Amino acid sequence: MLILGIDTATLVASVALATSETLVAEINIQTKKNHSVRLMPQIAELLAAADVSQQQIKAIAVSNGPGSFTGLRIGLSTAKALAYAWEVPIIGVSTLTALAYQVAVPGVVVSPLLDAQKNNVYQGLYCWENGQFQQLAEPRVVPAEQALAEVSRLEQPVILMGEISEQCRDIAAGIKNIMLARPFAAMPRAATVAALGLQQLQQGVHHDLFSLEPIYIRSSEAEVLWEKRYGNNECR
Repeated sequence: MLILGIDTATLVASVALATSETLVAEINIQTKKNHSVRLMPQIAELLAAADVSQQQIKAIAVSNGPGSFTGLRIGLSTAKALAYAWEVPIIGVSTLTALAYQVAVPGVVVSPLLDAQKNNVYQGLYCWENGQFQQLAEPRVVPAEQALAEVSRLEQPVILMGEISEQCRDIAAGIKNIMLARPFAAMPRAATVAALGLQQLQQGVHHDLFSLEPIYIRSSEAEVLWEKRYGNNECR
């Protein structure tokens, strides 16, 4: 079964075609160009490079957060439109889970971090045990320094990956049990989103096209300002 993977949760715009046996093609671009400008041409380029028609694609997997609010909306709306037009199932995949899944190293804790604004990060904790991928804690929003302090107290080695600020890198450099994933291996990839989407699909899991939403975890800046100004009062 051929699946299209899409990940636009960060500055990286990534699209991939995969089956359960192989990665057919993948395009990763990390620039300041808006995903809304690049994504559809990137998908068209991917299909052309792989010599694949839309009729051959049997499902779409999309990273649905947490991450950039705008990036998530662009990726999800594109995936929904294509799934509707092509009449194929859609599967939402956690951005943090997909990141951690890239590091199949037993005996370590993998902690993906993504920018959550104001010196906060989205953080997940995962590991591989006996060949099985496990989530150790629910994804959360936490101050970056707190996230590093807490993983520094773990007994196992910890691999950090994702969007790591220079300040966090400097702090992590002084902590013995923390390793930083190399930049080329640390960022999201649609290939991993596709692989996890295929796994869910094979387990009979897919999502409703119309109700699938981004996983934001935190409130948007506009919602925070509204709460400060008006509390819980609804707009009238």
